[in-house]
Amino acid sequence: MGERKPLLVMAAGGTGGHMFPAQALAEIMLARGWRVKLSTDARGARYTGAFPEGVEIEQVSAATFDRGGPLAKLAVPFRLASGVVSAIFGMRRDRPDVVVGFGGYPSVPALTAAWLLKLPRMIHEQNGVLGKVNTWFATRVNVMACGTWPTDLPEGVKGIHTGNPVRRAVAERAGAGYIAPGPYPMSILVIGGSQGARTLSDVVPPAIAALPLDMVGNLRVSHQARDEDEERVATYYAEHGLTADVQPFFHDVPARMSEAQLVISRSGASSVADIAVIGRPSILIPYPHATGDHQVANAQALVDAGAAIRIPESKLTIESLTESIHAILSNESGAIQMVRGALSVAKPEAAEHLAWLVEELAAGRMTTE
Repeated sequence: MGERKPLLVMAAGGTGGHMFPAQALAEIMLARGWRVKLSTDARGARYTGAFPEGVEIEQVSAATFDRGGPLAKLAVPFRLASGVVSAIFGMRRDRPDVVVGFGGYPSVPALTAAWLLKLPRMIHEQNGVLGKVNTWFATRVNVMACGTWPTDLPEGVKGIHTGNPVRRAVAERAGAGYIAPGPYPMSILVIGGSQGARTLSDVVPPAIAALPLDMVGNLRVSHQARDEDEERVATYYAEHGLTADVQPFFHDVPARMSEAQLVISRSGASSVADIAVIGRPSILIPYPHATGDHQVANAQALVDAGAAIRIPESKLTIESLTESIHAILSNESGAIQMVRGALSVAKPEAAEHLAWLVEELAAGRMTTE
């Protein structure tokens, strides 16, 4: 038997915002000789196809107070409790050196078990406003790592600004060469996130179609639309003479982003991190129903750096969006300045910083207990 490899247990809820930073950390820790286990729910499992092969994936039942009827809500504490008991047994059998939660209800059992067993533990919060689960655990972990700065933290909790880790496919395209907009073929990437993509599907196609004809003729659009909107959006583009690739999910967002002259997106934490690291001009439309309006906070650094135009959904019209797209695609030097602004706030080393914190915790050099 060789020497036991250190074990990292990660727990994350089922959105790209939670799963992409977990994937980025897993890639580095495996390369450093660690074993990595991931605990997630059925929604999170959709994102695990891109995780490195060495990650052991455990699916937990998602117990959430946010969905379902009264009976389902009554069952939540029991499902969480059974998840915690199961996590405690698992951690006693194979003791983790560090446990990291990335937010979402599926991280509750692992973080609770780690707290009860007094294991080194950390939270990574992607957004400028803490999610519910991370708020519960903020005072019960050794390290609070923050993706967006400043993050609104509970009193007495000190955060460490790591930035939001980006997947290897994004990191490999950090600062990718940018072809400024001009009178030749150009690309626009439209990504809506899992929530609120409907609004972008309603407003973006007519806004692009309303651009001057000579510009429209040069455009190629990659548009991520929900399943139920896919056909409608694709038909609209085709009928208005636009070359468009419309899909519910792009598996190659980093490649499409590095080829784009402009990104139109919600301001989810991982989308904002990808845009900054690759370095692209963007129009950000924060999802208005995000917890604590955190998507507005997420966009702030790019807006302050002159890298993004932020349009609140309440002010989003076809006309205002056409005007913003035109302003960027008709101004070569302005677009190049936006790229520089995005790169100036990027944190391509975020995953390395998080990995360093994991190793410091494992070595007992960072503890609040």
